[in-house]
Amino acid sequence: MKWLSLALIAVVLLAACVAGAIASLKRKGGRGPQPKAKPPLTVREQPMFFRLQEAFPDHVVLAQVAFSALLTAKGTATRNTFDRKVADFVLCSRAFAVIAVIELDDSSHKGRATADANRQAILERAGYSVLRFRHVPDAADLRAAIDRLKQIPAPVMTKSPEASTS
Repeated sequence: MKWLSLALIAVVLLAACVAGAIASLKRKGGRGPQPKAKPPLTVREQPMFFRLQEAFPDHVVLAQVAFSALLTAKGTATRNTFDRKVADFVLCSRAFAVIAVIELDDSSHKGRATADANRQAILERAGYSVLRFRHVPDAADLRAAIDRLKQIPAPVMTKSPEASTS
């Protein structure tokens, strides 16, 4: 009789635990917290976007560009070095040739100097020029920075075999 009572209590406790877990999953949609919308650019990045458009009206300004849109690699280990990384801005010609990758080192970059240097090195090894600004520069300063880049001989970029498959 004692064993029967203990078994009954165990079954009731187990049922309560299962019911609680099911209710919790239903409240969370079964997947944890739901995603929430946010602006694509921070309050500090928005003026930089418009300044780039002002300084380069005959160019294409892209914002929040995934490194995977700029880089390719055959090996998974190499791809993992740039997976989930995003450039603040990319300045392109109308033909979408990349002129420069532009980073705005706002408060989100504090304490990340090593990570930023690694990200910049990845882009530069691939042949991209990277410009970093701590504050939103005026249009003339942006144009001057790009003009200085044009004076540096550009690396020869060859078309990768993978680029033709995508």
